[in-house]
Amino acid sequence: MASLPRLAGSSKRLLMLLVLLLVALFLTAMWVMSTLNLDYSQRAMAELRRSQIEDNFYANLGRINSHHRRMELHTESLARLGELLQRSGNTAELETQLRQKLRDFSDAFGVGLWFEPGHFPALADTPGIYAHWAADRRIEVLRQSGDPRGLDWYRNLLPSDQPRNLPLAEPLLWSAAYYNPLSDAAVITLATPLYDRRQRIIGLASSDWRSEDVVRLISDIKLTPNTFSFLLDRDNRKLTSLSERDDTPAAQRIMDAILAEQLTRAATTAAPGTGRAQLYSRELLIDGERYALLFAMTRANMLFGLGVPQNEIDAVLAPMRQSNLRILVLTGLVVSLLAALLLHLIANTMRQLEASYTDPLTQLPNRARLLLDLQRTPRPSLILLNLDAFKEINGFYGHACGDQMLRHLGAQLLQHLRLEADSARLYRLTADEFAVLLPRLSDEALEARMNELGTFIQRQRLDWQGQEVGFNATFGAARLSAGEARQGRDSLLASATIALKLARLQQRNHLLYDPALKIREEYEQNLLWANKVKTALQEDRLLPHFQPILDNHGGSIGKFECLVRMLDDDGQVINPGRFLGVAKKIRLHRQITRVMLEKCLERFRDLPYEFSINLSYEDLIDPQLSQTIKEQLQHSGMGPRLIFEILESEGIDNYSQVRAFIDEVKALGCRIAIDDFGTGYSNFEHLLRLNVDLIKIDGSLIRQLDSDPNALAVTLGIVQFARSLGMQTVAEFVHSAAVQEKVLALGIDYSQGQHIGMPQAQLQTQPPP
Repeated sequence: MASLPRLAGSSKRLLMLLVLLLVALFLTAMWVMSTLNLDYSQRAMAELRRSQIEDNFYANLGRINSHHRRMELHTESLARLGELLQRSGNTAELETQLRQKLRDFSDAFGVGLWFEPGHFPALADTPGIYAHWAADRRIEVLRQSGDPRGLDWYRNLLPSDQPRNLPLAEPLLWSAAYYNPLSDAAVITLATPLYDRRQRIIGLASSDWRSEDVVRLISDIKLTPNTFSFLLDRDNRKLTSLSERDDTPAAQRIMDAILAEQLTRAATTAAPGTGRAQLYSRELLIDGERYALLFAMTRANMLFGLGVPQNEIDAVLAPMRQSNLRILVLTGLVVSLLAALLLHLIANTMRQLEASYTDPLTQLPNRARLLLDLQRTPRPSLILLNLDAFKEINGFYGHACGDQMLRHLGAQLLQHLRLEADSARLYRLTADEFAVLLPRLSDEALEARMNELGTFIQRQRLDWQGQEVGFNATFGAARLSAGEARQGRDSLLASATIALKLARLQQRNHLLYDPALKIREEYEQNLLWANKVKTALQEDRLLPHFQPILDNHGGSIGKFECLVRMLDDDGQVINPGRFLGVAKKIRLHRQITRVMLEKCLERFRDLPYEFSINLSYEDLIDPQLSQTIKEQLQHSGMGPRLIFEILESEGIDNYSQVRAFIDEVKALGCRIAIDDFGTGYSNFEHLLRLNVDLIKIDGSLIRQLDSDPNALAVTLGIVQFARSLGMQTVAEFVHSAAVQEKVLALGIDYSQGQHIGMPQAQLQTQPPP
C-alpha cells in the first residue's frame, strides 16, 4: 500500500514535468524570437527617436547661440561707438546714437555706455548713459550719475582689482540674471570693455537681454506635449518654460530637482577636438515620472537643457509592443489550452490519490501522509502544535478568519522550516493542529526546537478586517530512542498527542513525552478523572458535605463550611483531592462552584445556620459566575448568612476587580473570610485591601499549638492583629481537646476540625462532649 501512492505520485510528477517541459520549450522559443525581434526594432526606433531629439536639441542650441552671437557683435559695435565718442569728446550725438543702436538690434532690451570717472569729462557727473524699451514701445534714455563701479552688475563683470592698463583675456562678459532698476526688469547683461588710445580700460558697453525674452525664446521648443526647456546662468538662476505652466508647485519641484543635480559641473563648453558643444544626458525621476534630460553649455557659458518625459519618448514604441504582445498572447493561449487538456487528463487520473494525502485548506500533507512518512523515517522525532484560543477566535471573528489564520500560519511555518537544515516536514492534522516531522534529535535539541517554533509563532500577525489577530500555540513532542522497536513508530503520534494535551492541562507552553516518567499512565488517569467529573456534572453526582464550626464564646454550632464531594458509580464518596485539580485544569471548577452555590442555598434556605463556600481567584474574576452569584443572592435573600472563603495562597493580580465583587456581595449581606491564613507566607495585603471579616488560621499552625511555642506565638500575633482590625478568627484543623484548650486560651472566636466534627452529608448541630 505504501508503494502505490509513491508510484502514483512519481508518475504524475513525471508526466506533468514532460508536458510542462514541452510547453515551456515552445513558449520560450516563441518568446525568445519575439523578444529578439522586438528588441531590435525597439533599438532601431529608439536610436532614430534619440537622433531626432538630439538634432532638435542642437537646432535650438544653435538658435540660442546665434542669438548670443548677434548680441556679441552688436555689443562690440556699441563699444567701438563709445570709444569713438570718448575720443572726440562729442556728447551731442550720444543719446541719438544709443537710440539708433537699440533700434538696429531689436533682440536687445537695453543698451548702455558706462565710463569710469575722469575718462569722459564732457559727461560730468553722469558718466553712464542707458537706453531701453519702455512699455509703450518707445525708447527711454536715462543718465546714471556717480561711479558705475558702484553698480553690482558692473562690479561683478569688471572687479575693482582688475588691472585697467591691460586688455581682458575674455573680451565678452556675460552676467547672471539680475534685476535692473533703471529698466525695472530682470535681465542678463552682455558687456565688453571700452579702451582709450593707450588700450587702457575706461568703462563698459552693455546690452541687456530681458528674462521674459529668454523664456519666450526657449518656450518655443516643443518636442512632445510636456517637453520643457531651461537656461541656467553661472549663478544657477533658472529661466525656464516651466514658468508658463499652470501647476506652479509641480514646475518648482522639477526645477528644484534639476538644480540639485548640479548639471553645470558635468558639462563642458565643447567636445574635445570639435567646435560643437558637448551634449550630455541624464535620467531624472520627479513625482514618480521619469524624464530624459539633455543639456549643454551655450556660447554665454549658460546651461541650456531640455526635459522630455520618458513615456512620451517611448510612446512611439507602444504600437510595436502591443502588436508583439498580441502575437505572444494568442500563441500562448493556443499552447496553454493544449497543455491544459493534457494536464486535465493527468489530474483526473491522480486526483483521488492526491486528495487522500493533502489537506484541502492549507495544501499541506495531512494525517494519512504523516503516518506513511513515520514508517519511512528512521528514528523520527515529532512535534505537535495546537493553536491557543482558536475556538474563541472562530466564534468572535467567524470561521472565515479561522481558515485564513490556518492558511497564513501554514504558509509561514512552511517557509520558516525550509530555511532550516534538518529536513523538517510540516503537516496539518485536524482543526488547528499541525505536526512537524524531524529526523532524530536529542531531548535538549527537541526542547530547543519547540522553544524556537513558539517564539516564531508568537511573532506572527494577521490583519483581519482592520483588526490585528495574534498567534500562540502549545507544543507536545515525542521521539524514538535507539532501543525502541519499529512498532514504536505507530505510537509516536499518540505519545506526542499525550504530551500536547498534558501541556495544556498543566498550562505549559510545551512538553516532551518521557516514557520513564509514565506520562501516558498519568495522562490516562487524568483523562479518566476528567471524564468522571464531566459525567458527575451531567448526572448530578456532585454534592456538598458540611463541616461544623464551633462558636467558642457560646459553645454551640452556628456555622458550617460547605465542601464538595463526588459520588462514583457505586455511590462511594470521593474526596476533592482526587478530582478537583483535574477539574480546574479542564476549566470545570467554575461549574462546580455554581452547583455548590445552588445546592447550599437550597439546603440552608429554611435553617438558621450560617454557611461558607470556597471561591478561587478565577471564580472572583469570572464575570458570568459573579453575575450568577449576585442573582442567586438577590433571589434567595440569604446573603446575611453566607460567607465566601478566599484562599490566602491565591495570587491576586487584579485587586480592583476582586474588591468590586466583594463590595457587591457585601452590599447583599455576605461576609468575606481569608482561608488558610498563615500557610507559606501571610499576605496581609489581602486583609487590608479586600475588606475581610474573618481570618481562618491555617492548620499547619493550629495542629502544633499544644507542642510548638513558635506556632503558639505566631497564632497569638495573628489573633491580636485580627482583633485590632475588628476581624473574627477561626481555628482550622482542631484535632484534639488539648489543641482546643489552647484555642480557647488564645481567644479565637471559632473552632473547626476533627475534634469538632468531620465533613458529612448531614448537618452535625451538636458540639462535641
